[in-house]
Amino acid sequence: MAKKGGFNGGMPGNMNSLMKQAQRMQQQMEEAQRALEEKLFTVSSGGGAVEVTISGKKEIAAVKIDPEVVDPEDVEMLQDLVMAAVNEAYRTVEKEAQNTFSDIAGGLGGLGGLGGLPF
Repeated sequence: MAKKGGFNGGMPGNMNSLMKQAQRMQQQMEEAQRALEEKLFTVSSGGGAVEVTISGKKEIAAVKIDPEVVDPEDVEMLQDLVMAAVNEAYRTVEKEAQNTFSDIAGGLGGLGGLGGLPF
């Protein structure tokens, strides 16, 4: 005769273990997010002519421009250098976030995709 309740012997224990693992992962992700937000990433373009420092919160913390690249006759080049440095800085933060969170999420195994997570 089949048991009532639908769970066989060890299932509730496995569910508790899974819940504890999920709570640990959530805590690790929160700690990693805080650590990432405190980091600064510095990237340059134009062989160092323009340097951008960005935080893990994706906020620009500093911009340095070598005075030698400031040419009133070629403002467009300076704009391109700034844009390139800012874009590369954002990509650097994204890559760091993906690496950090994928290491933590690796413990999910076969629990499905992470499409809803912010990285």
